[in-house]
Formats: sequence, structure tokens, C-alpha cells
Amino acid sequence: MLRRIFPFLTWSRHYTRADLSNDLIAAAVVTIMLIPQGMAYAMLAGLPPQAGLYGAMLPLLLYAAFGTSRALAVGPVAVVALMTAAAAGAVAQTGTEGYHLAALWLALLSGGMMLALGLFRLGFVANFLSHPVISGFITAAGILIAASQLRHILGADVSGKTLPHLVPSLLSNLGQTSIPTVVLSAVVLGFLFWSRAGLARLLQGLGFSAPLAKLLGKTALLVAVVTSTFVVWIFGLDSRGVAVLGDVPRGLPAFGLPAFDAGLIQMLLAPAAMIAIVGYVESISIAQTLAAKKRQSVDPDRELVALGLANLGAGVSNAMPVTGGLSRSIVNYDAGAATPAAGAMTAISIAMALMVLTPFMYFLPRATLAAIIIVAVLSLLDFRALPRIWAYSRADGAAMAATMLFTVLLGVEQGLIAGVGLSLALFLYRTSRPHMAVLGQVPGTEHFRNIDRHDVVTDPQVFSIRVDESLYFPNARALEDRVVQALSDRPALRHVVLQCAAVNYIDASALESLESVNERLHTAGVQFHLSEVKGPVMDRLARSNFLRELTGQIFLTQFDAMIALAPGLTSACRNRDRCETRRASGH
Repeated sequence: MLRRIFPFLTWSRHYTRADLSNDLIAAAVVTIMLIPQGMAYAMLAGLPPQAGLYGAMLPLLLYAAFGTSRALAVGPVAVVALMTAAAAGAVAQTGTEGYHLAALWLALLSGGMMLALGLFRLGFVANFLSHPVISGFITAAGILIAASQLRHILGADVSGKTLPHLVPSLLSNLGQTSIPTVVLSAVVLGFLFWSRAGLARLLQGLGFSAPLAKLLGKTALLVAVVTSTFVVWIFGLDSRGVAVLGDVPRGLPAFGLPAFDAGLIQMLLAPAAMIAIVGYVESISIAQTLAAKKRQSVDPDRELVALGLANLGAGVSNAMPVTGGLSRSIVNYDAGAATPAAGAMTAISIAMALMVLTPFMYFLPRATLAAIIIVAVLSLLDFRALPRIWAYSRADGAAMAATMLFTVLLGVEQGLIAGVGLSLALFLYRTSRPHMAVLGQVPGTEHFRNIDRHDVVTDPQVFSIRVDESLYFPNARALEDRVVQALSDRPALRHVVLQCAAVNYIDASALESLESVNERLHTAGVQFHLSEVKGPVMDRLARSNFLRELTGQIFLTQFDAMIALAPGLTSACRNRDRCETRRASGH
């Protein structure tokens, strides 16, 4: 029980010196990435830079204690930062105390929701976000994130949360562009894009081993930060229009609950729920992918608990909402992280940096942080997914396209709501019109297939139909109408067999429809039978009067049903030659 509550008790029992060495190396590499990324994502969220660094301390310690993934790197991420900015900006002005209070309550509320979902094993709620919707949302959010950073890249006063606001603002303020800022941004962007593959190759050319060169290549962010900060300081570029970070408070955060505001909390409930679900979906997909590479496993419900506690920790330590980050998790994995202790070591390293390095961050240009954000989010863009998904499923493609369109035009919350709403609407529409197949026997076999797709044999007195969907209120009437149509089209009909191999559930509305079908067929002198009913469905039917009132029988297989209802034809069809003769005779 204790190991389930505290997963670290499982891996800590077998912790070795090799694990310690690997975790220390991974923590060092991730810290190098996380310091600039944390400040950059705090800037994206409209919060002070230290809010991002605080989000890499207590939340990481809590996740290390309660998380089940050995490679997931928790902390600030771009998409959650954008959602935080959108939600907090809707209730307060950026930079105000109310804005910061809203961000803290977003962390607390989303953390509380994830914790509750995990404790009650309700992680399936996240399944309502389909992969096309998530993919479309992340791509559109990446576009908005990159566009929102143009004001720091150009040094111009560009504002807006959506493209219809950002583009006109950008065009009208191009005259304010700061040339030194643009030049610095171009150099940093060029270096960061090149370093993603070029730095490792360069280091290999200098004699470093391939693994070490790849590892050192991850220090590109630190190189960009240190170099650009030094250039701004030595040439006094801050006096020439290059915006700098300024004073960053030194030391650890103040701990405590933020001021209680019932009205504010009520307004933040919906955005917090979205942050919780998006953060969890992103984290669990990363964690499961990395765990599979080492044949490990993660517990989705325990991950919800761990992420919930991490966000609660963020809320009481003046941080921003956090979740698992893709790029840092991959770096953490590649650097050899053996256990979640690497995250705890990263948190300690961030705390030490806050105690020592903050005075050196004064001249860090905001353009560098904006460049880090842009390079990070461009890897999230996947424009090829839309035509691929559209070609496979127009319903999923429409949901993805709608999510992207609504997100870039109306905002992240509206885009996500539109995507989820359209996905559910299309699901209900699709399942309300289930595929139904009239079955016939494949000659020479005991198999039954769709008469429209296969060369099969049927008996005019038996109508066998298979519904390829569970039966519930949206589609119950469709089955009833199809059986009634068969009754009117087939004057020789004596038996109707509902093959239930694909039926996993029958709700109360569908049960009433089945009772109605049974009654109509009985009035017409036709028996109603079921075949291949699954155990849980049979258990549910047994709690009603339907089985007692059923005019026909329940057969284990479709072949059993046809042997009982059309024995001559069915037996003959075991022999292909005899079956072909009977079919040629009109059967």
C-alpha cells in the first residue's frame, strides 16, 4: 500500500551508484535547458521570470515522490503557458497583482482537479479529447505562441491573443521596430536552429564521441543565453532599444496559499479544467512513449495524482501551472535518467541557481527568451497531419480543422471547446447511424458475412442482421426501422436473428426498442432470436423481462441459429458443391 501511494519506495530500494551517476548527469543537462525555458515560458504566460523557475522546484520534488514515470520532466511548458495567459488575461490586466493571483489559482484548481480524477480513477475523462483534436489544438497553439513572440523579436509594441488581433497590431507597429533587437534575434534564432543538429556534428568533428557530442549539443540554450547576455552588457544594447529581463528576485519563493476570491475562482473553473486535461494528455502520452522504450510502465491514475500534487505545489510556491514537457523529457531520457530522482536533483539545482545566478540575469535580452520559445514550439507544428487524417476520416479531419481554425481566430479556450464539441457531435451522429449488415452463409464454411460484400447464401424465411455498434438511445430507432422494413419486404419471413457480436452495451432506450421489435414480430407471426450475445450484455438483459418475453431463442453462435432455423440449407452449405446447387435452385 505504501509503495502504491509513494512510488519512489519501489525504485529507491534498488537504487545504485550507477543510477545516481546517470541521474546527476541528466539533472545537469535538464537544468541547463530548464533555466532559460522556465523564464521564457513565464514570459509567455505574462508572469515574472521567476514564476517559471519556481515552477521547476517544489513541483519537481512532488512529482519525484509520487510520479510513476522514470523519464518525464515536469515543469513549465509552452501550451499550458499560453492557456494560462489566455485565462488570466480574461479576468485581469497583465502584470497586475490580480493577474498573478489568477495564475496561482489556475495552478491550484487544475492541480485539485487532476488529484481528484486520479484518486477516483477517472482518468478516462481525458479520452474525450481525441488525438486529432489535440494535434490540431497544439499546432494552432504553436502558431499563436510564435506570433505572440514577434513583439520581443522585433522590439515593437505588438499585442493581441488571436491572429485577427495580432496581425493588424503587427502591421500598424512595424515602424517601431528596433534594429539592434532584430539583429540580435536573427543571430540567436539562426544559432538555435542550426544547433539542433549542427552543434553535435561540429563537436563530433572536433573529436568528441557521438553520445557526448549529442549530450553537449543540448547546451545550445545556455550558450545562447550567456552569449547574448554578455553582448548586451558589453555593448550597452539595453540603452539602444534592446529590452532586457531586469531584476530577478534572489532566493527561494514564498510559500503559502494565495488570497481567496470566490468570484475569481468561479470564473477560472472552466479554464482550469482545460489546463488539467490538456496537461494530463500531453504528459501521459510522453510518459508512456518513453516508458515503452525501456519496457517499463506508468500508472495513468497515479500520474494524475502526481501531476495534481505538482500543480498544487506550484500554486503554493508562487509558480505557474506545470506539466510534462516533451523536449525536456526526451533530453532527460537521452541523458540517461534512471529514476525520478533526476527531477528532484534538477529542482535542487534550480534552487541553487536562484540563490547565486539571478544578478547575472539582469542583461538577459527578452528577444533571446522569445527565440527559445519560437524554436521550441515550431517542433510542435504538424501541418501534414490534417490532410492525412482528412483522407482517412473526414469526421476526424473536420474536428481537427475546426479546432485549428477556432483556436487561431477566437482563442485557445474556444478552439478546444469547439474541437471537443464537434468530436462528440460527430460521434453521436456516426453512432446514431450504425452500420448494419444482412448476413448470409459463406459456402463451404460455418461463417456468415455481409450479403453486399460476399458471395453468400440466405434462406427467404430467415432474416439475419448484424449491428456493428453498441445499442443505445441515438441508434435504437435505426435498428427498429430496419427490422420493420425487412418485415414488409419479405412476405415469407418467419424468423429474425439479431447477431450481437459487435454489441457491447444495450441501454434502457435500446432495450425498449428491442421489446417493441419483439412485440411487432410476434404480432406478425415472426419469431425474434439473438445470437452471439456477450456475457455482460446477457447479464444486463437478465435483469429485465425481455428474455422471458422473447418469442425466439438465444443461440451461442450464428451457425447454431441457422442450423436450428434453416437446417437443410445450412447443412448443405457445409459442402460447397451441394450449396451451389441449392443456391442455383433459387435458395
